[in-house]
Amino acid sequence: MDIESIVKATDHTLLKQGATSEQIRALCDEGLRYGTASVCIPPSYVGQAAQYLGGRLPVCTVIGFPNGYSTTAVKVFETEDAIKNGADEIDMVINIGWLKDKRYDDMLHEIKAVKAACGDKILKVIIETCLLTEDEKIKMCQIVSQSGADFIKTSTGFSTGGATVDDIRLFSRHIDSHVKIKAAGGIGSLSDAEELMAGGASRLGTSRLKNLVQDIENQK
Repeated sequence: MDIESIVKATDHTLLKQGATSEQIRALCDEGLRYGTASVCIPPSYVGQAAQYLGGRLPVCTVIGFPNGYSTTAVKVFETEDAIKNGADEIDMVINIGWLKDKRYDDMLHEIKAVKAACGDKILKVIIETCLLTEDEKIKMCQIVSQSGADFIKTSTGFSTGGATVDDIRLFSRHIDSHVKIKAAGGIGSLSDAEELMAGGASRLGTSRLKNLVQDIENQK
């Protein structure tokens, strides 16, 4: 695998509650320097980042984050607002309680509604795998496949666990061919990234880009 292609498939992420404007700008500079897939940032910084980047790098933001239990109307509003402010990609969190309650039609409706609000922008659906059973993960593969979303994503990075190779392989077996996989949460080394991409992920989300880059530079 081309090691540098891993960085180009990475959403360079800063979602900590105390993120500052200066840190967001530094994140954008690093994303430009390394050629990442996007910068993934809090919604309140989307306008600032979009203006600063001027189309040089996609801006990704999060919706219903990190717990996913906002109403559908709120998630749709958040999405519309983010796109108006300049977001190119949307990562939304599912309502995990609805999944536990087997409210599958409501979940499908919600993802479709957010996708409609996205228009031609990319939508990634975060299912928080660490909180789900295997059957629930498989069900979400089916729902996301039916919804029109572009990606299924493992984790927020704010719960009890992150991306695992087993979950990426499970996704690969159960999603439709048009759905891509984003692995996120706990990716701290080049070997983690390589393993997840070999398992089927085409996008990574990590706040530890510098670790990956350092690993690459150490191999040269």
